[in-house]
Amino acid sequence: MHFLRVDMTTKRITIQKVEEKYRLLGNRGLIARLSCDEIDPQCHPLGPGNKLIIATSPLDGLGVTCAGRLSAGGKSPLTGGIKEANAGGVAATKLVRHRVKAIIVEGTPQPGELYILHINKEGARLKSAESLAGKGTYGVAEAVYAEYGKDAGLIAIGPAGEHRLATAGVFVNDTDGDPSRPAARGGMGAVMGSKGLKAIVIDNDGTFTPPVSDEKAFRDARTAFAKGILEEPAIRIYTEYGTMGMLMSLNALSALPTHNFRKGIWEKAEEISGDKLHDLILERGGEGRTTHKCMDVCVIQCSNVFPDRDGKKIVGPLEYECTALLGSNLGIDDLDKIARITKLCNDVGVDAIEVGAALGVAADAGVLKFGEAERVEELIKEIGAGTLLGKVLGSGAEVAGKTFGMTRVPVVKGQAMAGHEPRGIKGMGMTYAKSPMGADHTAAATYRSQVDHHKAEGQMDASRNVQVAMAYYDNFCCMFVSRGLIKKPERFVNLINAIYGTNLGTDYLTTLGKEIIKLEHAFNIAAGVTQEYLPEFMRSERLEPLGLVSDIPQSDYDRFWEESFWGKMPDVKR
Repeated sequence: MHFLRVDMTTKRITIQKVEEKYRLLGNRGLIARLSCDEIDPQCHPLGPGNKLIIATSPLDGLGVTCAGRLSAGGKSPLTGGIKEANAGGVAATKLVRHRVKAIIVEGTPQPGELYILHINKEGARLKSAESLAGKGTYGVAEAVYAEYGKDAGLIAIGPAGEHRLATAGVFVNDTDGDPSRPAARGGMGAVMGSKGLKAIVIDNDGTFTPPVSDEKAFRDARTAFAKGILEEPAIRIYTEYGTMGMLMSLNALSALPTHNFRKGIWEKAEEISGDKLHDLILERGGEGRTTHKCMDVCVIQCSNVFPDRDGKKIVGPLEYECTALLGSNLGIDDLDKIARITKLCNDVGVDAIEVGAALGVAADAGVLKFGEAERVEELIKEIGAGTLLGKVLGSGAEVAGKTFGMTRVPVVKGQAMAGHEPRGIKGMGMTYAKSPMGADHTAAATYRSQVDHHKAEGQMDASRNVQVAMAYYDNFCCMFVSRGLIKKPERFVNLINAIYGTNLGTDYLTTLGKEIIKLEHAFNIAAGVTQEYLPEFMRSERLEPLGLVSDIPQSDYDRFWEESFWGKMPDVKR
């Protein structure tokens, strides 16, 4: 395995041997280590000093379920700190088949230059992407498949990435060829655009299989790993309903963002629920699928394909976060409309969570009315067109709030909150505030933690423990495997030991999770990103209809980074 370095200033591509210290790192962990090693925390996120890191998993390429995640990271133009965003799809495994552990994109091209990075068995080269300029991700996919074949892996940006807007994500193609798997959060699409990269295309001609230290132990461990996931009853809910299965549970907890985080329970929630989605898919048939896999090897298969009334695909998948931020948060109670808006976000190449939050702020400012789905589509198209209003909204909820003079702006570290209201699930307040990633639910969703979600007690410990667990899962695979394996960590460690010939104990996972978060935190401190509290309105304004407020005591916030838990913090160059 090697690092593929691409210098967009000189157009030089080099292959670098992977140092031992990076061997067991992948995805989020590799991005954390490389960012601290190579990126000046005080660089401009869109300047030549930042790097776009595309990372794969240390378990990928061997048929390990859920290990085909692809991460994009570097310094975030949205938060100003470190960022890792990950996606499913088929591109990561195709990179591994070409021996690529990570792509590190450096420098910046001349203004107006736009390229494709093409990787095949002959090597890697940059080609002009002039013909793709301004295209949405679906148009990019169509053009790429016409030239390189439908089995190519694709990593692309839409026009929002070309405009270098902080809501822009990096989009990966799935098993159906749709570029609908976004590494969405934190503006990594803007970083990719600043590097002059419209797309990375990976031919399906790689033949490399990573070596395994003990073949029999590996086969046994791989089987046990998959079995451990499937033994968890909750996994069946993911398989049948996907992430949409949590909507009504979060609504019951008063944690469903509604009307710009004004309410946590919505009287129309059933109209956009997982049950409603599931029943509509079955009723409409055609191209619809209640169960679908985004990557080649996945036993969970939590994705879906949502069809229109004629059975033709609108979008795949339609997920909870998009439905919460583009649906209830904007007062839209029609799954067909939410699906069309989600697909438009994918095509323009933006994070649906961030855009949904920005539009909620804009609705409070009178730019649109809650429930106006057609107006939402118009405004997202303006983001793609790069109009002045589009650039304001495409820069995220914080910029929208400042531009429109609003005070109810649901962001931490410049990043919008996801579909877990932190007054309804109070542990999420600690996650949003203290995670180096900003207000990112994937850093630690605490709604399954064994605490009273409406009380402050125990929330800090719950969030901190889940943050550590999610960090090590994000180093290796899809976070959803945690439901089946967090109580059986030996199955995880046995798999790593069989592949790499190590003799790790289960304590390795917790140590790794802590080290990843410590690196990210140190990077943020060096970058001057220090906000670790919720916005004022959530600490003072009571959430309708239960009257909940974020009231975790300051002493708990102060305890989060205690050295007795984390150990010594690393130094990061300034």
